[in-house]
Amino acid sequence: MAILGSKTSDEQGKQEETFHFPTSKSALIIFTRNPELGKCKTRLAATVGDEAALAIYTFLLKHTVEITSPLYADKFVYYSEKIRSGDIWDPEIYSKRLQQGDDLGIRMENAFKEVFQLGYQRAIIIGSDMYDMTANDIDNAFEQLKTNDFVIGPAEDGGYYLLGMKKIKSAIFYHKTWGTDTVLHDTLLDLKEENVVLLDKKNDVDYYEDIKNIDAFQGFFPEELRKKQQ
Repeated sequence: MAILGSKTSDEQGKQEETFHFPTSKSALIIFTRNPELGKCKTRLAATVGDEAALAIYTFLLKHTVEITSPLYADKFVYYSEKIRSGDIWDPEIYSKRLQQGDDLGIRMENAFKEVFQLGYQRAIIIGSDMYDMTANDIDNAFEQLKTNDFVIGPAEDGGYYLLGMKKIKSAIFYHKTWGTDTVLHDTLLDLKEENVVLLDKKNDVDYYEDIKNIDAFQGFFPEELRKKQQ
């Protein structure tokens, strides 16, 4: 799942106001990387180039907004580097935060802890590059959390695209080789004594091969790649 990031300050050198009043029992956490040329979708960029990778990631961000904005859950977007104002994430819909921690697992755990401390009973985290994911998928995950403690959306690459829980289980955030095909397996081992539901397996977008045959992305590819496909 594309939820990598690093700890820095926002544009004003301070965090946004942290007061938040829950309007539901469910919190949706969205981890996003700041869309900057040469700094996002680097594995994809190795084939399509930095400009095309940035355009594709921007397209995926818009898709994420489209599927998450209507959901009946309070929504938190966690930026990788800087909290932006006036961007695609409407502050009337999304509470803006900054990822905290030196490791992906620590950053995820800190985000979950924060929303649980705000009073939420169910929390789900997703990345912002899942073209295969729909609003119904996330709704279904929240529904599963009503009767189960954990829910996971397995990715085809051996990781996961969605993680949901009703309680913190710190073990799942540690001793993982993030970005490899062992993440899901190791996470399920940590949860072997817990009540876990697995959702449908889906494909995330990391490499050119992940999207080369999907019509929605054809217009982003450099001409030489399109010619090779013909």
